[in-house]
Amino acid sequence: MKRREFLHMTSGGALAAAGSLTRLASADGGRAIQAGGTMQEVSLEEMTVASLQQAFERGTLTVRQVVEQYLERIQAVDAGGAALNAVIEVNPDALSIADELDQERLTSGPRGPLHGVPIMLKDNIDTGDRMLTTAGSLALAHAPAPHDSFVAQRLRDAGAVILGKTNLSEWANFRSTRSSSGWSARGGQTKNPYALDRNPCGSSSGSGVAVSANLCMVAIGTETNGSIVCPSNATGVVGIKPTVGLVSRAGIIPISHTQDTAGPMARSVADAAAVLGALTGVDARDAATAPAAEHMRSDYSAHLDPNGLRGARIGVARNFFGFHERVDVVMEQALAAMRDGGATLVDPVEITTMSEMGEPAGEVLFYEFKATLNEYLANRGGDLPVRTLEELIAFNEANRDREMPYFGQERLLQSQEKGPLTDPEYQEALRTMLRLARDEGIDATMGAHNLDAIVAPTGGPAWVTDLVTGDRFLGSSSSPAARAGYPNITVPAGYVYGLPVGISFFGAAFSEPVLIRLAYAFEQATQARRVPELLATANL
Repeated sequence: MKRREFLHMTSGGALAAAGSLTRLASADGGRAIQAGGTMQEVSLEEMTVASLQQAFERGTLTVRQVVEQYLERIQAVDAGGAALNAVIEVNPDALSIADELDQERLTSGPRGPLHGVPIMLKDNIDTGDRMLTTAGSLALAHAPAPHDSFVAQRLRDAGAVILGKTNLSEWANFRSTRSSSGWSARGGQTKNPYALDRNPCGSSSGSGVAVSANLCMVAIGTETNGSIVCPSNATGVVGIKPTVGLVSRAGIIPISHTQDTAGPMARSVADAAAVLGALTGVDARDAATAPAAEHMRSDYSAHLDPNGLRGARIGVARNFFGFHERVDVVMEQALAAMRDGGATLVDPVEITTMSEMGEPAGEVLFYEFKATLNEYLANRGGDLPVRTLEELIAFNEANRDREMPYFGQERLLQSQEKGPLTDPEYQEALRTMLRLARDEGIDATMGAHNLDAIVAPTGGPAWVTDLVTGDRFLGSSSSPAARAGYPNITVPAGYVYGLPVGISFFGAAFSEPVLIRLAYAFEQATQARRVPELLATANL
């Protein structure tokens, strides 16, 4: 059946089963529904996971209709129009998967809260289907991954529709010291939906933009240090970086087995929490998940308490303030909202070991990137031209005009110089970093002040994209939680010249339930997120 015929049917087939009639979606996300002779507007713009499930239950939407609408918007806004360039590939099987899920709902009911929810995956997360997994590199754009990652399989099992893959900073921003976040040789440069000449931050750039610009409902990003929370900050969405081990990394192109994790990026804390519950689980392919088992939750909805700030003790990490006076204004307003919500602010607190972490943390990443990438490439399968980091470096040199037209591969070269993980230099750097980030860092600060969480500005407003000189970071608070392997949640807090600014809630290992409670209560009290207007440049 042709789509136009499907949209104009008045009875029969899936629409009769759903009790509804749809007509073609407009580019702005609206769709008219006729039910019982009454016309009403059902728009996917800013729709939540919970409201989508309600629409499915009422029969005013089907999974196919939702997937069609998102595909139309991707074509209109991402590929054309604003040319956001957030989506590196759409799933050619998305509509057939949608049809199967519609039929399943009719025959046996929904699998759960993610049944029929369209989700994008960052292009370093393996999917064992017809889509590629490349980390943005042309070196891996030859054959799909042979198997699903644990993350992809968990989402499929939950009934989600993997709608496509998102662009990213190539090799998750671990290639050059002068890179432009959101640029990859395969995908080009992703744009910020609030001001198209500005950067979406990285490395989960496309995931943040896709969610913010309503190209999907939720997306999955990955983080080593800042790669979930920074793009979430820059694109005005919620990002959850879980404790390392809560979500399996099996089948994800790696940087560091000490710091890497995948996590959800969404327009609301509730949506991000719903996806996080589906992602958790013990996986024999990732040893870090076994000790995390007792902390895993399949459902975090019980922690979505609008009064969750009441009685909480929150430390204000002032050493992350001061890089932009207008960001500080937004943060002061955020702190006032927390006080109004009943929180006790311990102001200031300081992670005193921050200045000592950088050198050992860098050594850990260079050593672990070489070891973990070599392992991934050796076991990837398929017909690939590279099987080691050394071969990847040679590939980039041989394809310099396409792979390195703007910046080089200094970090790859530094990593290649490192020895095995048995080297005493690596072992000492790892011990030092974890001691400074955990025992003498977050744990010491929280213990000394009896805190539930620490808050700080996630980062600054998005900078103008510059392929010549690279990124311009003003400030960030991602490093303590990233290096400790501890959780971090960023939530939209306000705007600077129309550009989003987020606030981060981070804390002890496996404190996701507490952080979700605090972040949700803050979000409900402030309702800071605005829909991006796809402006050509910021309104100064």
